[in-house]
Amino acid sequence: MLREEPLDALMSRAYAVKARVWGKRVALRGLVEISNICAKNCLYCGIRRGNTKTVRYRMSEDEVFAAVAWAAENRYGSVVLQSGEVMDEANALFVERILKRVRAELGDSLGITLSLGEQPDDVYRRWLDAGANRYLLRIETSDPVIYARIHPAGHSWQARRQCLRSLKRLGYITGTGVMIGLPGQDEDSLAHDIAFFRDEGVDMVGMGPYIAHPDTPLAAEAPRLGRERLLELSLRMIAAVRLAIPDANIASTTALQAIDPEGREKGLLAGANVIMPNITPQKYRGEYLLYPGKPCVGEDSELCRGCLERRVKSIGEEIAWGERCDPLHFGKETR
Repeated sequence: MLREEPLDALMSRAYAVKARVWGKRVALRGLVEISNICAKNCLYCGIRRGNTKTVRYRMSEDEVFAAVAWAAENRYGSVVLQSGEVMDEANALFVERILKRVRAELGDSLGITLSLGEQPDDVYRRWLDAGANRYLLRIETSDPVIYARIHPAGHSWQARRQCLRSLKRLGYITGTGVMIGLPGQDEDSLAHDIAFFRDEGVDMVGMGPYIAHPDTPLAAEAPRLGRERLLELSLRMIAAVRLAIPDANIASTTALQAIDPEGREKGLLAGANVIMPNITPQKYRGEYLLYPGKPCVGEDSELCRGCLERRVKSIGEEIAWGERCDPLHFGKETR
């Protein structure tokens, strides 16, 4: 699927599956980047601990709640709370308080995804009990050798996979994903990534092109694929995952738009059914730069909302306003 079938034909097959399973609808996930403080030092990431050029921030509980409330008022079906990885009790309590407040004041209808990295099982359980129902933990590559190449010592592929398995066992709707175009990666590696998603039984997949951040060690090893080839591989991956796991939620990521002005629309036409508009307060957006050229940094949430609706309609799709759109794949392995 990654190398033999013409791209247009592959995308057409995958889109037909998406339309059959989901209809011509797109789910919204309002993204709130609550903090760029990170204890990890991943060699590819713009907010890595060792990047001294990044101005660190942490939103207040009131600011996070206000962003989530805005999403609920504007008929977003769900939100994603994302941050750098911090594993301590203060952070666990901070997130727990926010979740409990959201549920107490906004009710249970809003889907809440956390993307807060590796944590102990008891913290995952506390956050689930407080009101979260989904968790996104990207593996970045299913190849432990490539994983070791893009992380410093002390970062364990096995530990990350174990966190994914813990999340599923605890009852989260579980998601993961990879970067496409990493140094040392080839089409066989990407095919193995697809098998990993299927074999681990993930319910959500978020993938995107690797875009080198200039203030990271890995930038010097950035592959010279060119944007056209990088976009093609990314679209092939979306389509192949849709064919492999027809009822998963698959995101058309912002990084696609960073390499092509219509990248997110093309991702939807390749079989994705989720987009994640940024609803972080504008004053913080410029400091959460995982990669350069991130779209919509200068737009406020209202502008992004209208722009995305126009973009989605331009390809014959509709936004599923006010719907959580939980992945149909969730729970199948236990039924």
